[in-house]
Parts: sequence; structure tokens; C-alpha cells
Amino acid sequence: MKQAVGTTVGPPRDPLAIIDIGSNSVRLVAYDRLSRAPTPLYNEKVLCGLGRNVLTTGRLNEEAVRRALAALARFRMLCAVMEIERVFVLATAAARDAENGPDFLAAAEAACGHPIELLSGRREAELSALGVVSGFHAPDGVVGDLGGGSLELVDVRGAEVGQGVTMPLGGLALQDLTGGSPKKAQKIVREHLKKAAPQLETLRGRSFYAVGGTWRALARLHQAARAYPLHVMHGYTVEPSDELNFLEVVERVDAALLADVESVSEARRPLLAYGAVVLEEILRLGRPREVAISASGVREGLLYELLDRETRAADPLLAAASELNALRARSPGHATDLIAWTDRFVAELDGPETADERRLRHAACLLSDIGWRAHPDYRGGHSIDVITQAPFVGIDHPGRAYLALAVYFRHEGVAPEKASPILRNLAGPRLFERARLVGGLLRVAFPTSAGMAAILPRLPVGIAEGRVVLTVPSDWRSLAGDRVLNRVRGLGRVVGLDGRVEVV
Repeated sequence: MKQAVGTTVGPPRDPLAIIDIGSNSVRLVAYDRLSRAPTPLYNEKVLCGLGRNVLTTGRLNEEAVRRALAALARFRMLCAVMEIERVFVLATAAARDAENGPDFLAAAEAACGHPIELLSGRREAELSALGVVSGFHAPDGVVGDLGGGSLELVDVRGAEVGQGVTMPLGGLALQDLTGGSPKKAQKIVREHLKKAAPQLETLRGRSFYAVGGTWRALARLHQAARAYPLHVMHGYTVEPSDELNFLEVVERVDAALLADVESVSEARRPLLAYGAVVLEEILRLGRPREVAISASGVREGLLYELLDRETRAADPLLAAASELNALRARSPGHATDLIAWTDRFVAELDGPETADERRLRHAACLLSDIGWRAHPDYRGGHSIDVITQAPFVGIDHPGRAYLALAVYFRHEGVAPEKASPILRNLAGPRLFERARLVGGLLRVAFPTSAGMAAILPRLPVGIAEGRVVLTVPSDWRSLAGDRVLNRVRGLGRVVGLDGRVEVV
């Protein structure tokens, strides 16, 4: 049935929350619902430092415990305010290793009002790996989750998760063991990483997925040092040689001298050097093809685990784009028509479209009308802002730039000089031209269908006799005006052909 103009149907709201009691921070993340692409409703962390000095004293610090319990009581109230009944509480290395950990967990359960799952090292590694499976498209490599108290390493191949290993190499643990000396930490890290030989031996030529707040902070500083234009952590990738040079700088200099260090909390800055030491040793031993920063970890792994098998198999990028389409498009069914409509045209072009290019094109169709409520003069720029800054997963930064460009071209025209040089460089030559192609298709589709569903199936566009041809049925011949003809010719120029409109 055709959707009414202006009607939007969003997903049902069924919120849930996860409280993560880590060695360095205690965090609450509330989500709008359980889905393949969960959207955070609320996110708050308190840096308590529960794992500080646990390895030398064997106990959780009393002040850290007080701060953690206060945070948990606050989180309990926040969940009540948000009317969240499903709350999952996880505890990791600090509570696991301290002799007064059981007493703390009992007090913590009373404070937060929910049972706490104390994760074993292997379970923590498994959930971290599932978080990467949830957040990356067809991941292939080794996941490393660096917390305050421990490091977990586990192999991932698609949706398959290998056996993980855990080591006491978190930032707080190394700071404790070395008396505050990153130089001494190198020897400890090398010795412990021998236990991870099965994981590191498989890393060569594959991706290393870096999980954890300290490594995300290092990535943020790396972006600042490179004047990198897209301030999104998830999917940010670095070549190992470039990363090693940067890590050596972090280990040598005072953290206060690093560019953009103000973006890192003061409590985390002393841990940067230890995170650099651990990552440097992993890169030297494992020799990965790239380092990929993941914003998805234990919490997202738990959410993924809660999904049914069919939902797990869904593409997270397309799931998120579908939700945005349902919330923002004039007629969400039009995007589904666009996917089939562009499928036919692309199949007639010379040269194959890769599977990843196909999923990106489908995502561009789903996002093609998210800017329609903006002022006409700003729809292109508004769409770029939404897409480049959206909390998408299952996409790297070149793919994100492609999506932004494709929808921008839809509004502003497909002339190459119209594009942002920053986004053009980020997308790369191949994806830039694919974005122009999709933009050209969208520029034909919208003035012929007015963005409404169930129209495009009667207006096929294809290639015939060496031309791009839009076919219009005779009872709709009034649609075939000069504006549409100019758009078809514009699409033809993108693929190097003439264009015409044919009434049949």
C-alpha cells in the first residue's frame, strides 16, 4: 500500500541498558531498543579507577569503590527516569582479580538494583570479539580489547569467533606493576604476549581491531597529528608503519605536549603511554595489514548475542540506513523502489560492481531523502553532515565519504568540481566515480517520482543503442519535460553516453 505523504513510521521503542563495571571506568549506555544497529539513548561514564593498584595490593581501593557505588546508584535512578526495565550489568578484571571483589560486587548489586555478571577473561574476550563482528562488515583479523586491568585477544573470521586469551596488560595494571615506568612495561608486555602466540601468528596480513578507551584516545590524537578531517573513531584505519612511528612518540614525550590532548580526560592521559607500548608490541609481533579502531566492544557484543539468528545475519549498515529512511524520508517505500531501479541500470553497465559497492549503493538509496526537510539551498550540505557524523557501523571511512557524496550529488549536481576535496580524497578515485553515478541516478529518479513510492517501477532507466534511456508510459507523458531530459543527459555524461527520454 502506498504511504501517505509526510507519514513516518519509526521502530517501536523498547529500551534496554548495559552497565559496564570496568577496571578504569563505570559506564551506563541505554539503547532505544534491541536491534542490529542499536542507537544509544544515553551514555555516561565515571572514571573510578577500580583496577588501580589491585595487582600490588590485591584489593580494590576504598575511594574507587565509593565512587563506583555512587555512580551505580545514579545509573539506577537514570534507568528509572528513562523507564528502562531490562538492565544488564557486567563486571570485568578489577572485580575478578581483587580479594575484596566479592564484597564489592554484593554492594554493587545493592546499589544498581540488578544482578551482576562477573565475566571471566575468556568470556570477556568472546564478547569483545562479538562486538567487532557486530560493528564491522565481514571482519577478518584479531580483536584486541585493552581495558584498565587486562588485555583480551581473540581471532575473528566473519561471524566465527576463535578462542580468546586474557593477560594482565591493561593500562592501570602496567602502571601498577612498573611503578609508573612505560619503559619497564615493554619487557612485561613482551613476556605476556608469548601466551598469545596462537592469536598473533594468524594476524599477519590481516586486520587488528583495537577496542577500548585508551586505544580510541590514541586514535583521536593520531587524527589530530595528521589533521585528519573526519572525527569519527569507528572504522578509522592506520597503516602499521605510520602507527609505529606515532606510538614511539607517545611513549617518549610528555602526554601534555601531544596535539589535541585536551580531548582526552586527565585521568586517562597517564595511561596513553602504556596503551602505546602494548599496541607497538602487538604490531611488531603480529605484523597486521592495518589497525582498525572499533567503537564496538563488550557491550555491543552482548547486544549482538541477544539477537535471534536471522537478525544477526542482517547487514548493520543497511539496518541503520533503513531506520534513518523510515524516520526521515518523505515516503520510505521510495528507497526500496530506488534499490531495484538502480540495480537494473547498474547491471547493464560495462564493468562489474563489487559486492561491497552494491551494499554501499543500496545504503545510498536508503539515505537519499533524509535531507528533504532542510532549506533547499542547504540540503546537500545538511545530508553530508548527517551521514558523516551518524553513528553507523559496518562501514569504513572511504565508504562513509562515498555515501555523503552520493546524496550530496543528488541535490547539487554531479559535476566533479562541486565535491568537497576532503571527501573526494577520503573516498578515493573508484568510490568517487561510483558516487557520481549514484548521484546521477538519484537526480533522474526524484523529479520523475516526486520521491513517492510505487512510481519508479513504471519508469525504468537503462541503456539501449548506446544511450541512456528513461522510458515513460504514454499516460504519464507529461512527466517527460525538459527538466527530466536534462537530468537523463546528465546521467549519460557520467557514463560517457548520450541520454534521451522515450515515451511508449
